[in-house]
Amino acid sequence: MPEKDLIFSSKISYNGVFSFKDFYKFCYDWLEDETSFDIVEDKYSEKIEGPVKSIDVDWTGTKKYTDYFKFEGKVSFRVRALKEIEVTQGGAKVKTNQGSVEVSIKGTLIRDYEGRFETSGFKKFLRGIYEKWIIRSRVDEYKVKLSEDCDKFLNQAKAYLDLEGKK
Repeated sequence: MPEKDLIFSSKISYNGVFSFKDFYKFCYDWLEDETSFDIVEDKYSEKIEGPVKSIDVDWTGTKKYTDYFKFEGKVSFRVRALKEIEVTQGGAKVKTNQGSVEVSIKGTLIRDYEGRFETSGFKKFLRGIYEKWIIRSRVDEYKVKLSEDCDKFLNQAKAYLDLEGKK
């Protein structure tokens, strides 16, 4: 069985004016372009109560670094009290949204994701030696890289929402 280490877990919250459609697209494009993650939408659900929506979205992004290391990022959006509003922007009225959003990401480093060292007890023993003595610095390097990618994503999402709210 592959070894999985949760390396990063954090979230941001925002309450104010933003376009959920644009924010959703920005996050998806950023993850695809900047981290080269292959993204799969695991869940998208909307609950509509009058003029207000609640939206839950879950993504799983994966990226193979080598035939031994693979990254997995789980991104969740929790949008509450989302309603459509009109704002004046540059003298023109523009439709956008107002509400609160919480974005969380968990980054996991997966080692031996193909299970090559799982065929016997001796190979599992060799994997322990391989990771502890031969590739220890590479494991640490990939942990740092994954943590940086996840942190950059949250910072970009927060910056986008802050800019969007100030328009």
